[in-house]
Amino acid sequence: MARLPLLPTAMNRFFFCPLVLSAFFFALPAHAESLPDVPQRRCDKTLTFPARADMERELRDYLQLSEEALSMRATAIRLYYELEAKKKRGPLRGQDLQRINEGAVALLEQRARLFEAALAHECWAATPPDARPEEGDIQRVGVLISLSAALTLYDNYLSAITLYRDDAGLRQHINKPDQGFALNANELQKADRIFDSPEIRRRVRLAIDWYLQHGKAGVDFEGYDYLFQSIAQSPSFHFVRKRRPFYVLGRIFEVFGDYTLDTLVNLKNEGSHFSSLLFGNTLGLVETRRGRLYGKPRIERHVHGELRAGDILLEKTPFRLTDTFIPGHWGHAAIWVGTEAELTELGIWLHPVVRPHHDAIRAGRGVAEALRSGVELNTLAHFLNIDDLAVLRRTETPQEARAAAILQTLRQIGKDYDFNFNAETTERMFCSKLVYLAHGDIDWPTSRMLGRFTVSPDDIAQRSLDGGPLAIVLLYHDGKPVGDPLPAMTRFLGKPAAAPTRAENRARGNGTPL
Repeated sequence: MARLPLLPTAMNRFFFCPLVLSAFFFALPAHAESLPDVPQRRCDKTLTFPARADMERELRDYLQLSEEALSMRATAIRLYYELEAKKKRGPLRGQDLQRINEGAVALLEQRARLFEAALAHECWAATPPDARPEEGDIQRVGVLISLSAALTLYDNYLSAITLYRDDAGLRQHINKPDQGFALNANELQKADRIFDSPEIRRRVRLAIDWYLQHGKAGVDFEGYDYLFQSIAQSPSFHFVRKRRPFYVLGRIFEVFGDYTLDTLVNLKNEGSHFSSLLFGNTLGLVETRRGRLYGKPRIERHVHGELRAGDILLEKTPFRLTDTFIPGHWGHAAIWVGTEAELTELGIWLHPVVRPHHDAIRAGRGVAEALRSGVELNTLAHFLNIDDLAVLRRTETPQEARAAAILQTLRQIGKDYDFNFNAETTERMFCSKLVYLAHGDIDWPTSRMLGRFTVSPDDIAQRSLDGGPLAIVLLYHDGKPVGDPLPAMTRFLGKPAAAPTRAENRARGNGTPL
């Protein structure tokens, strides 16, 4: 339900600097030069596994933590672009430096939780999976949680270096202590030593070997496939496999030194996974390619010409990790708030809720969506970095109801992302909850996800079937238009297709069946 953010736009409540992020992810409370030791006696004992229900709760908690970590990457890169723009106009203000420190303090708690997860079940990788099916699956979940957390720490470090190491001002600021924020000195240097630790590399490599031999996808735990894929698509995981040492990787980034982000992006010989580190994981997503509808002006013009204010947009991006996290076919939902002309026709262009967004809407940012970095307005071109698209529209909706839906949508702009995916709250948003609230008079189906009542993009799509209140205006699948969208949507949602009526056959030109 979360997508790539447009850069730069409005920022989250906390503004996380990647170098601060990396430093505190790898700085430890007492001894920053080494990861806490795991007593060997813990690994020598016969393993004792928790109850299945306890491990299910632990997995749910970790998946939320993982999503939050990806969100911080997205927010960090947005801050980078904002600071870069400000530095072109003059020195950073005290407020900017304060925001960096406030972000660092906020990250301390998450860093501690990631370390706790990385260490919690590290010893379970010392033995093969338990022969008992349920205990074996519990062991797999535990080992993969620990490995995923460790790789998240490495990925965050790499993201920070590629963006900020060439900035002497930020580097010096971060390495200075600040008692007012309880920040210690030389955190970046400590982070470098942690990253280059052979002992940590050895322990992570052992867990990776276990994952490759015993991890296997398809374990009967909700969210396990997402956990499995989060490891497979981690840039650090692939560097370990390709190069064997993190030591070599550390030397590579040391050689990069003052290279800019653009220079790193052009290193084609590093392969797609290096690009995914820069364009995907650092932005909160792992993206192995561009969408099939991306960068096609003709398709963009066609879609734009069909859209009406208040329409619901659904998308699928099978090349992103987030689609593994969202159950069903559709992975994200958004709302088209319209153009200045449409909102003027609806009589709400000068409404107090719309006024703050005049510049964005005039600039073509008419897609309202809840991303990991918060609820924001983006362009249609940006949204179309996808493979599948559905445009759904309310049938027989009066102008007043459309206007009310758009106003309700714009009231959500700037809210934080809801990592609990709880449909019964309003202070935070996720993508399909934005639709759920905007069109609040529709009787939406709900489902359970991570133990909570939620509404998914597939739940939204269901209302376009069986005479529901939504009509399918446009449908693209695998980058191509679908001429008969209803049967295709039925297949996507896993429902048996109803036999067409005689009238439907005649309308499709198929003749009348005997």
